[in-house]
Amino acid sequence: MSKSTSTLSTAATTGGIDDSAGGAAPADGLSVGRGLLYLIVAGVAWGTAGAAAALLYRASDLGPIALSFWRYVGGIALLLAFLPLRRTAGAGRAAASAAPEPRRRRVGRIVATGLGLTLFQTAYFAAVQATGLAVGTVVTLGAGPVLIALGARLTMGERLGRGGLAAVIGALAGLTVLCLGGDGTTVRPLGVGLALLSASGYAAITLLTRWMGRDGGGGDPYSTTTWAFGIGAVCLLPLGLAEGLLPHTTEDPLRVLVLLAYTAAVPTALAYALYFAGAAVVRSATASVIMLIEPVSAAVIAVVLLGERLTAATVVGTAHSARAARQSAASAVR
Repeated sequence: MSKSTSTLSTAATTGGIDDSAGGAAPADGLSVGRGLLYLIVAGVAWGTAGAAAALLYRASDLGPIALSFWRYVGGIALLLAFLPLRRTAGAGRAAASAAPEPRRRRVGRIVATGLGLTLFQTAYFAAVQATGLAVGTVVTLGAGPVLIALGARLTMGERLGRGGLAAVIGALAGLTVLCLGGDGTTVRPLGVGLALLSASGYAAITLLTRWMGRDGGGGDPYSTTTWAFGIGAVCLLPLGLAEGLLPHTTEDPLRVLVLLAYTAAVPTALAYALYFAGAAVVRSATASVIMLIEPVSAAVIAVVLLGERLTAATVVGTAHSARAARQSAASAVR
């Protein structure tokens, strides 16, 4: 991560995963190395979302649809609260920005991102509720790289290369161990199906972000995140009303509010703004493998906060996933 931008730009065309292929960097000039850093931080933050959801399910009767709705509403509120500071910080860069994105393209991108994001998160929370944090996260993030690698090859001609292929295989091996080798792990077909549905939404927004970011037309990550959350909230409102928007709890209501606030702030507003920025400059398959940091952090949190037992399968599986993410990042900047 400490290499210069020029080194990253040159190496990206020769490494195991060709991150510079397919177009220029976005208008803000974000380098591949910095994009990778953004994705790593986003992956760690995302790893805490499932744990927060599991704690909310224990403390209240809040359902996955209502949780996703409040997550989006809270994320929008936080992003809008920081809008004045962002405008001040970005005033000096306005003159150097690229030409405005055509309205039709911008609207289509934002709507598609919002719908994909809604499918990704709501199905994921439902999978966690149906089959548990470990299996829900493992299946979603395990299927993601396969769907993204296939989609990137078919739609953008992106190739993994030997290093990237080894990273994906290693990641899938580790995630399989996590899913099938854990003592006492319950794999429910409904939960697995919801996790696969979540993975398809994740793959769609990753491919869309990379495809539109290849020519610098990926739009402003901050604006994309805010509007996508708005679309998600609108889509989920009627379903959330049917499920029950207001949580009821026999425990401390403040705990529920703190968990909701945390979910809106860290794995939502912060993580998605960083993710959309990083995914625009990093190849789709690379981004998907880097995000395998999420199940690694989720496994650690499950042991530390949720009291899950650290089995040999958990250790081996998370080690494989961490190694795959590290190999993918190294091949992108080597």
